[in-house]
Amino acid sequence: MGSLFRSEEMALCQLFLQSEAAYACVSELGELGLVQFRDLNPDVNAFQRKFVNEVRRCDEMERKLRYLEKEIKKDGIPMLDTGESPEAPQPREMIDLEATFEKLENELREVNQNAEALKRNYLELTELKHILRKTQVFFDEQEGGLNHTTESMTRALITDEVRTAGASMGPVQLGFVAGVISREKLPAFERMLWRACRGNVFLRQAMIESPLEDPTNGDQVYKSVFIIFFQGDQLKTRVKKICEGFRATLYPCPEAPADRREMAMGVMTRIEDLNTVLGQTQDHRHRVLVAAAKNLKNWFVKVRKIKAIYHTLNLFNLDVTQKCLIAECWVPLLDFETIQLALRRGTERSGSSVPPILNRMQTFENPPTYNRTNKFTKAFQALIDAYGVASYREMNPAPYTIITFPFLFAVMFGDIGHGAIMALFGLWMIRKEKGLAAQKTDNEIWNIFFGGRYIIFLMGVFSMYTGLIYNDIFSKSLNIFGSHWHLSYNKSTVFNNKYLQLSPATSDYEGTPYPFGMDPIWQVATSNKIVFQNAYKMKISIIFGVLHMIFGVIMSWHNHTYFRNRLSLIYEFIPQLVFLLLLFFYMVLLMFIKWNRYAATNALPFTESCAPSILITFIDMVLFNKPKTPPKDCETVYMFWGQHFIQIVFVLIALGCIPVMLLGKPMKIMQARKLANVQPITGTDAEVGGMSNGGAGGGGGGHHDEEEMSEIFIHQGIHTIEYVLGSVSHTASYLRLWALSLAHAQLAEVLWTMVLSIGLRKEDWTGGIFLTVVFAFWAILTVGILVLMEGLSAFLHTLRLHWVEFQSKFYLGQGYAFQPFSFDSIIENGGASSGDAD
Repeated sequence: MGSLFRSEEMALCQLFLQSEAAYACVSELGELGLVQFRDLNPDVNAFQRKFVNEVRRCDEMERKLRYLEKEIKKDGIPMLDTGESPEAPQPREMIDLEATFEKLENELREVNQNAEALKRNYLELTELKHILRKTQVFFDEQEGGLNHTTESMTRALITDEVRTAGASMGPVQLGFVAGVISREKLPAFERMLWRACRGNVFLRQAMIESPLEDPTNGDQVYKSVFIIFFQGDQLKTRVKKICEGFRATLYPCPEAPADRREMAMGVMTRIEDLNTVLGQTQDHRHRVLVAAAKNLKNWFVKVRKIKAIYHTLNLFNLDVTQKCLIAECWVPLLDFETIQLALRRGTERSGSSVPPILNRMQTFENPPTYNRTNKFTKAFQALIDAYGVASYREMNPAPYTIITFPFLFAVMFGDIGHGAIMALFGLWMIRKEKGLAAQKTDNEIWNIFFGGRYIIFLMGVFSMYTGLIYNDIFSKSLNIFGSHWHLSYNKSTVFNNKYLQLSPATSDYEGTPYPFGMDPIWQVATSNKIVFQNAYKMKISIIFGVLHMIFGVIMSWHNHTYFRNRLSLIYEFIPQLVFLLLLFFYMVLLMFIKWNRYAATNALPFTESCAPSILITFIDMVLFNKPKTPPKDCETVYMFWGQHFIQIVFVLIALGCIPVMLLGKPMKIMQARKLANVQPITGTDAEVGGMSNGGAGGGGGGHHDEEEMSEIFIHQGIHTIEYVLGSVSHTASYLRLWALSLAHAQLAEVLWTMVLSIGLRKEDWTGGIFLTVVFAFWAILTVGILVLMEGLSAFLHTLRLHWVEFQSKFYLGQGYAFQPFSFDSIIENGGASSGDAD
């Protein structure tokens, strides 16, 4: 069968490459993405391999590119991404790339250093400008100018002892320092000055209104100008040490007003010159980054491809002549010729005259599992692989999951309106997938939604279909064909009495079913609606569940026949299928018989009131109980002639299947080992193979030639108990289809009744405004709760039904994934190499 239903046939091959052609051949294989190389040097340290220097050079180039990328993003320059993937450069081109990156990095670092120095100079001049302006205000506060201010400050700083001896003391000359400090440090700075100098300094400060740019990191910092007056060299030294401790910057400030004005003019001139130089520096930096941004994506791709090639070459072995590289790899058999053509192209590109040799090897190893997927099947295959990668050549559940998964989801989520919202969201992602895929993001939730866009679309479409069957759209119904129920007496009596029920045996019912789905009259029924839907949805949940499990058991038959596991086919598949059919499928048949034979208009003994309970009938069947006396006016409790005898036979046969499943295979294995004188039995036929987990019987898990008999008996016993008890629990587990469907319908009805219907009660002009607000609130709750939360709940329950109830019947999931050396996956994963997968 095709690769859609089973994993690809794989072959272990040995590859011989001439040293000169190895790089080009591996490059072609990386573009192809169909070869998984094995590490032939597992005991060799990574730093002792042949091409470690080339890998280091690639790491260094990647570091330089990341530096360029960081600078480009810092300036907000868009990077050109054509979506094309350039070919891996030749080895000789590495030197040119290294020279280009070295030149760009050095130029950019030099420009950044110059810009930082200019910004630092600009910051100093700007702070000096503010100091000159603010201190001028300090000195000119009073009309007396500097002398009057100095005298007043001198009087403030003279101590009591000086005042006592003041008669013999002349005028006092004060010194001062001016500088700039961060505004947040100013209160602590002021307290420290007061305490360290014991109040013998005079501090004035003024805020700089506009923030100043820190040249180191580009942050905006708010600062303040201060000037400190003091007397004596001792206080001067102490003040400067405090300023140094608080990282305050001190600047020279002349005492004479004329000198300050002259210095201020010089500072303004230098600031204007610096602005010009800074603008030219920034323009040059911008031009360098814009030029680099055009090629940065392609450079990243080229460097990562080179690195991946050399990393893969490190997995190879050298022959004794040092002229040939030897590799071992897993390849799909269907692509054998394609791989040989790629190797031939690589040899021609390298100019080598020695053709590569690809030999198939015989091996007893379990090959990797490779399932071909496209953008549609990839998401469904991911659901299966999340449970476990299929064993080699095992039946793949993904093709069947494409239909069963959205359908079982829709049984729980059936609503035309909610399904339409989900389908439109999925369709939008599908239509815009190229643009959305190009906008790579780290938002994990969005990536999950986008990766499952086809699943979301199908779940929405199937939900619309089941919504039509339920005749449910936002908890309302569609009256397309007209109801087949008609009232023959007072309508007010029916509508006012919620416990009154209409009899289908009267003329109120036309006698023909609704053409498609459920009659809309059930939406107006109150207490009777939930009773009717309960019985309807409960029964279809059991029907779908039993059919789904039978299909899973039939899938195990395909595994047994493919792997020629005759023991599992006879002693597992047949009794499992018989057990499931005679008990649970028989229960499903009883439901159809009851629907077909019992109606309100039928004659006795098949009237509606005489219909027996399927659950009670099944319990009596398993317990060998005789049915109770039929109800009044009913002739029998049996649905057909000979029902009791047939049920006894079915239960006895089903019980007889249990010891067959429990002892059949282990006894045959033990018998075969005795006939072979307790020697390990080999061969392609798995008649003496051990049991397979879940009845799959293949994929490398069906042979237990070296296993102890006690372990085989224990494993078979566990498997039998799990299947027998699981058949009951799994059947009951499908009732979640009924439970979640009812919960979803009731939540939708609650939202309609308690939210939206309130907005429809106002009739004046305010009703439109009120309805708009209520509708917005209802829409948010509908999307948030009924679509997102209920959708996620139904999705998880559907996933569980497939993983546990369905796949456990045939799926081993004990393989390991095929991880080919592929440039596409390496670049998508950000440069992580997949070539070392063993």
